[in-house]
Amino acid sequence: MLAVHRLAAVAAGAALTAVMSIGTASAATPPSFTTSAAPPPLGQDAGEPSIGVNWKTGNVLYEAGLQTLKVDFSTATPTWTDVSSPITSVTGLDPILFTDHDTGRTFVSQLMGACSLMASSDDDGTSWTPNPVGCGLGAAIDHQTVGGGPFHGGALGPLTGYSHAVYYCAQAAVSAQCSLSQTGGTVFNPATSMYNLTQCGGLHGHLKVSPDGTAYVPNEDCGGKAAAVTSTDNGLTWKVDTVPDSSTQDESDPSIGVGSGGTVYMGYQGQDGHAYAAVKPAGGSGWAASVDVGRQLGIQNVQFPAVVAGDDDRASFAFLGTTTGGDDQAAQFAGVWHLYVATTYDRGATWATVDATPSDPVQRGCIWLGGGSNTCRNLLDFMGSEIDRQGRVLVGYADGCTATCPSGGANTHSAAATIARQTTGTGLFQAYDAAPATTTTAPQ
Repeated sequence: MLAVHRLAAVAAGAALTAVMSIGTASAATPPSFTTSAAPPPLGQDAGEPSIGVNWKTGNVLYEAGLQTLKVDFSTATPTWTDVSSPITSVTGLDPILFTDHDTGRTFVSQLMGACSLMASSDDDGTSWTPNPVGCGLGAAIDHQTVGGGPFHGGALGPLTGYSHAVYYCAQAAVSAQCSLSQTGGTVFNPATSMYNLTQCGGLHGHLKVSPDGTAYVPNEDCGGKAAAVTSTDNGLTWKVDTVPDSSTQDESDPSIGVGSGGTVYMGYQGQDGHAYAAVKPAGGSGWAASVDVGRQLGIQNVQFPAVVAGDDDRASFAFLGTTTGGDDQAAQFAGVWHLYVATTYDRGATWATVDATPSDPVQRGCIWLGGGSNTCRNLLDFMGSEIDRQGRVLVGYADGCTATCPSGGANTHSAAATIARQTTGTGLFQAYDAAPATTTTAPQ
C-alpha cells in the first residue's frame, strides 16, 4: 500500500499537524480542527461527554456530569450556555445526550438505579419536557445509550405525530436489553434482549440508526471480536454481526457510523491497542478487511473511538491516541495523548489521519477504564462525535491536560468540556465541498 504524508494547518497561524493516508491518495483535502473549551465554571466535570447537533438551528449540545451546555458557533468566538434540565440534573451516574438532527429533538438521560431520568427538548434546551419513565420494562441497569432515527419498514411505527423511533438500551453485565419508543420518547415498550453472556460481554457502545431504520449497537467483545448488534425490525429482534478479523483489548467501547446509503463504518481498539476501522458496504454480506488507521503515525495505544458518517462513501473516526506503547492503564504509563481524526472519502479504501490537537495534549499518563477513584479515571469511558448540516465534523471530549500541562507541566487530571470543530478541509457531504486547502508535503 502507498503511504502518503502531508502537513495541514490546524487553524490560521497554528502549529502544523501530520496527516497520514493508507491506500491510494485521493483529491480530498484532510480536515483541520479548531478547539473551543467551555468557560469556567461551566463544563469542569465533563468526563465521558455526549454531543449532538441540531441541523435546524445549527446549535451544538454537549452533555457531561450534571450539565447540558449549548454551544453557538455562528460567531467568531463560540458561546457556551448552560441549558441543563432541572428534571435530570439531580444525579450523574451515567449522563447521555442524543439529538436527532432531522427532527431537532434532544434527549438527556441520567442513569438512576434500574432505569433513568429522561427529558426532551425541541428548542435546544430552552425548555424541557419530562419523560415519565425513561426506559422500558425490563431494561438493564448500567451504561445506557439513547438513540433514534427513522422506523424500519414493518409492523411497528409511530403512534404520535413524532415520526422517528427512539431507543433506550442498557446492559446488566451478563446481558443487554433495548426498548423502543413509538411516541417520541414519552413511553418505551418493554425491553427485548440484544444478547447474553454466551454471545457478548455486557458493555456496549452507543446506538446508531441508519437512514433505512436499521439499528446498530457496537460491542467490543463478542467472542473476542468487535461486533455490530443489529436490528432490522425496530428492536423486536437482534443479531450479532462480528468483524471476522477484529480483536479486543480492554473496555473501550467501539463506535459505529452509518452512511446515507447504508454503508456501516466501525472504529475499534484492537488487541495490540491500535485504532482499527472496519467497513461493511451497503447491501454487503460481510466486512472488508480492518485497517490500522494510525499505523503510519506510530500510534500505539488508543481509547474512546467515536465514528460518524455522512455521504455513503465518507466517514470520520475520532479517537485519543499516543505513540507510547505498553499498558496505558498502568500508573507509571508516560504516554502523551492527543485527539486524532481519521477520515475516508472513498468508502474505506483510503484513510487520512490528522492530529487535531498537535500543540495541546488531551492527557499525560494513563487513562483508566476500570471504574472507581483511580487518579487516571478523570476522562471516564468515552467521548462523542457528530456532524453538522454541512458535513463538518465536531468531536466533544474532556480535556485532562490544562494549565501548564500542554507546555510540559504535570497532567492536571481535569475534565474540561471541549469541542474540536472542523474548520477547513473536505467534509462528509459532497454537496458542500469547497476548494481544497493548501497543504505542505512532510519530509519522508
